Amino acid sequence: MGAKGLLPLVGLVASVFIFNMSEFMPVGLLTEIAEDMSVTESQSGLIVSFYAWAVALLSLPLMLLFKNVQHRRLMLLMVGIFTLFQALSAIAPSYWFLVGARIGVAVAHSVFWAIVTPMAVECVEPGRGRTALAAVAAGSSMSLILGLPLGRIIGLALGWRMTFATIAAMGLITLIVLAAVLPRIENPGTLTLRRVPEMLKSRLLLGTYALVALYVTGNYMGFSYIEPFLSQVSGMSEGMITLIMTVYGLAGFIGGFLFARYYEKGWKAFMLLALLLVSGALLLMLPLSEIWVAVIVLFVMWGIGATLFCTIFQNEIIRNTVNDGVTVAVALFSGIFNAGIAMGSMFGGMVIDDIGIGYIGLIGGSIILLGLVEMVLVVIPCVSRARKLSGQ
Repeated sequence: MGAKGLLPLVGLVASVFIFNMSEFMPVGLLTEIAEDMSVTESQSGLIVSFYAWAVALLSLPLMLLFKNVQHRRLMLLMVGIFTLFQALSAIAPSYWFLVGARIGVAVAHSVFWAIVTPMAVECVEPGRGRTALAAVAAGSSMSLILGLPLGRIIGLALGWRMTFATIAAMGLITLIVLAAVLPRIENPGTLTLRRVPEMLKSRLLLGTYALVALYVTGNYMGFSYIEPFLSQVSGMSEGMITLIMTVYGLAGFIGGFLFARYYEKGWKAFMLLALLLVSGALLLMLPLSEIWVAVIVLFVMWGIGATLFCTIFQNEIIRNTVNDGVTVAVALFSGIFNAGIAMGSMFGGMVIDDIGIGYIGLIGGSIILLGLVEMVLVVIPCVSRARKLSGQ
């Protein structure tokens, strides 16, 4: 891949890094935010829910609004909005001001995730699309490897506000870099709702979207509250919790590498592996919570499985959608994914308040097992049939 395609891809991956880092930042700082804002941990967890609901509800409407805006210009606009509202998050004087600022970030996020993957594929040479997808996945993983632990370290040392201020500074730098290296990428302008009825007739797409909803809801019942779980149930120190989050991110990087290298040789096994790893990690969280070596192993499983899931099914949606429907399909994927995050963090908060924080993994893992059944009965047969029809 030449420098002409590499530099824009690097810039886009950097933007993926900060957007993902921002989305999950409250996960590592729930206790600190709750104490500073004088709210409960379940209420501070709702910051994740409000953010995710905003992305879920706004992704498709905003993409329709901006359907004729050139992609380079649109990307720069979204990174600029992202940076502004990150700065406002850092100075939030109240809980509801913080919620509002986070929703502002979510507006940028909702458009960003609908266009970043198609833009990454467009930036590289023909035949390098899977490499671009793996690079985007690597950016997500690196945000967990470096971003989430770094944000937590900054928050513990200097306060959670400084974490958001740091992301705002990173956003500004990324905006400057993208303005310098991102080429003009035309928006095909073909995004219309006319494709939606056709997509709703696709058993493969409907099955995949249902699977995404089940998986993400179960996954984020656990992940949204992992910091207080490790502190209260596992009894881990702040430093150990930071290490665990770093392990999770490193494992995600491994998942991205495995996808890029081996997915096409055994796609069915990879699909099964992704859900089995995540559901297994969640279901074993409570039984093994006091054995720190076992917890590390579980987070390795979780990180690999989570990255594989996101990369696999975004890839399959793009692969099985006609060109002028890709943006709608990806926007729907992003919307459903974030609705799952919102539902997961909301249900997780209810479990914490009514049953106890120790049970978030058991219930979340059980929901993913339902998704596993749906995948085996619906998604895998549909993907297999589509691949046979296309000669793959």
